[in-house]
Amino acid sequence: MDFNSLLQQAQRLTNETQNSEELPRVERTISQVLEATKELHSRVTQTGAQDIQAHILLGSKGIDLPKISQKLESLNARKTFEPLDPIADTDIQSFLKNEKENAILSVIEEVHKNSFLNAQKRKWEHIKSEWRQEKMKLMNALVGPSQNWIDIQKLPEQTIINETFGTRSCLNRIEMAYAREVYDYNAIVIKGAFRPSLVQRFAKVAQTFDDPKVNEIWEIMKYMVDVTPVSRNRDPMQSRQQVNQFVDQAKKYLENRYKLYMSTIISGNLREAQRGGVPSIFNLVSSFVGLTFNQGNCFGLQDATIDGKPLWPMVYYCLRCGDLQSALKCMQMGGAGHEEFMQVLEDKINKPEQKINTKLEGQLKLHYCNKIKNSTDPYKKAVYCIIAGCDPNEQHLEVAKTTDDFLWIQLSILRTDVSDNSDALTYSGLQTMILEKYGEKHFNAGEQQHLYFQVLALTGQFEAAIEFLSRTEKYRVHAVHIALALNEMFLIAGPRNVQEPLLSVDIEDPIPMRRLNIARLVMLYVKKFEITDPAEALQYFFFLRNLKDPEGRNLFLVCVSDLAIECRDYDLIFGKMMPTGLPAGGLFQQFDCVEFDTRVAAGMVAEELVRKGMFEDAIKLFDIANMQSQSLRYLSLMLSQVVHQSSKKGSLRERLSIMACDFSERLRGSRIECEPQVLATFNLLTELVAFFDYYHERKYQIALEVLANTKLVPMSMNDLEECISNFKRLGGEICKVYPDILLAAMDILYSQYKAVKGKDSVMLDSGRDSQLQHLRQKAKALTNMAATVPYRMPGDTNKRLVQTEILMH
Repeated sequence: MDFNSLLQQAQRLTNETQNSEELPRVERTISQVLEATKELHSRVTQTGAQDIQAHILLGSKGIDLPKISQKLESLNARKTFEPLDPIADTDIQSFLKNEKENAILSVIEEVHKNSFLNAQKRKWEHIKSEWRQEKMKLMNALVGPSQNWIDIQKLPEQTIINETFGTRSCLNRIEMAYAREVYDYNAIVIKGAFRPSLVQRFAKVAQTFDDPKVNEIWEIMKYMVDVTPVSRNRDPMQSRQQVNQFVDQAKKYLENRYKLYMSTIISGNLREAQRGGVPSIFNLVSSFVGLTFNQGNCFGLQDATIDGKPLWPMVYYCLRCGDLQSALKCMQMGGAGHEEFMQVLEDKINKPEQKINTKLEGQLKLHYCNKIKNSTDPYKKAVYCIIAGCDPNEQHLEVAKTTDDFLWIQLSILRTDVSDNSDALTYSGLQTMILEKYGEKHFNAGEQQHLYFQVLALTGQFEAAIEFLSRTEKYRVHAVHIALALNEMFLIAGPRNVQEPLLSVDIEDPIPMRRLNIARLVMLYVKKFEITDPAEALQYFFFLRNLKDPEGRNLFLVCVSDLAIECRDYDLIFGKMMPTGLPAGGLFQQFDCVEFDTRVAAGMVAEELVRKGMFEDAIKLFDIANMQSQSLRYLSLMLSQVVHQSSKKGSLRERLSIMACDFSERLRGSRIECEPQVLATFNLLTELVAFFDYYHERKYQIALEVLANTKLVPMSMNDLEECISNFKRLGGEICKVYPDILLAAMDILYSQYKAVKGKDSVMLDSGRDSQLQHLRQKAKALTNMAATVPYRMPGDTNKRLVQTEILMH
């Protein structure tokens, strides 16, 4: 194309532009065009690349962005929610309008404020819940004793099970053996029969483990619990103040153990021991001393000899075996010069329950301080300290060669009735020495757990001993069952509430006593197998039946509730509800008693499930708890959310439908204590289940018949008033699903309308017109019903109903 043709076209366009009235003529010179271009460029560079893209995008859709921006800037949203300006009192119409708008604004503001506060409250509750769980994990991970100021809430703890176990038991051979004994013992308790000693039963089981140290631990406990039965109405810590029994039992164990040791030594050296005569402690000690002492190692020993054996070793070892009579015999054979000493021995033998003569004891202490303390005979010093209870700081290292010897000497020299200014060793002082002064490091507790447990248990510190033993994986199972056995005998001092750490200190208790939280100990032990072995877990939880949680609930029921919610096998724990209305089976039934039964436990679990929003599970448990009113309430609440959906295999709607059918069958012909509104709502929902089932199966005529029986929607204009009246009595569950009912009914009518009007219809024209008119009247009744009911329908419900009605005309 040449320049002439371009010029002609430009002139033609100019003429056309001049003749057009819509567009004004624009005449610009080259300089003006350049200036406008620069201005446009500067404006574009100021607005930015994103604004340019927005202009281009919206401009391509025919939207003038600058004009919209100006309109938005002119709007002031704050004025919408500001209090309205006052008006004159004489303007009644404006006053009422203003009051109405003020009321609406105040409601909006109140709702906004409440929503914000609720959101804040829920946020902090969630944060606190997470922190409580973290604190619980940290508390359970502590291996050392904690102080009583630690306060954590008792919450269900998450159990982590190794996935490789599947449904296999997590109990090993030892744990299963103990669990069988626990089951047998609980069965006896539930029957109300005479309770056997759990210590004896567990000790017998422990013999099958082929572990001498474990047998030794249980042997110690057999001795220590062989005391006068303790009242269950008294604090075990107060009962522990009757120290004489526990001291005597500890000494008895150490003495019998030493006699066995002496017999073993003599049996290995029968020729050298030259044991003869009638078997007795005196002859046993004589043979042992004869083996231990000879002319070479009697240096420093003082006073006479007995049949060639040193006197004071003979007396000491007789005392070490717990035979005061043999010790007195040795003194009598030793000759004169020890009359005061023999008098004290005679008093101990003849009057064991009475206090030693203060005058005689004082003379012995004076004699010890003046002469015996600096003696070269260590056995003589040890015997005087044991009999007179003097010089508690003396270690007697030459005599006490083992921990057993040291502990026996300390138990022998302590005194229970001393004045405040006395320097005698007390029971509390001995316990403090073992637990706090020497502690775990002195006894090498990390390598010799059983030894440190022994010294704690023999000094009456059962709580600290059990807590220490429970720290190691090897001995934890034994520690738990020792705690259970002692707790059944009311010998374990527990904390004031179950929120305390595993081991805590009560300021009212004597130093250095501790309190053991047996609830925490049991729950930590059961934690690893409660999912795979719920039957065994319930048996252990049963030991907590006499404890209360901070809310005053039975701790056994609380643990059962937590276990049921975690494993969700409610049929296994509580059984199934039979058509007779009674639960059958279930592990919990074996624990039914006056204080609690399956119904109480199931109701407690159901309430917790409701708080967690697990309504489907709560429905079953409310039913087992004989709380059918609550079951129907929550079943109706859940049905109202899914009743309009099509039933799919395994869906929530299918499960709820089956549940509703079972309830209907069971309630038919029987009376239950239930609110009429709840029962009426449930019955309506069961009919709606059938209606929507027929609707989704395209069985339209049967569906309409079912719907007509409910009297919920009008089938003609004459039924409109009755249906509106019925609607006002409906509960919220039915109102919620009402729009779906109207839409389903209208869809059925439209399907029937199309079928009647279809080409394949063989009806006569007059009959078909009558049928079509009848369907139109039904559709009109539905739309009028939707427009009349006092309920806010979803945005498109009325629109869809009206559109369908229009299609039918």
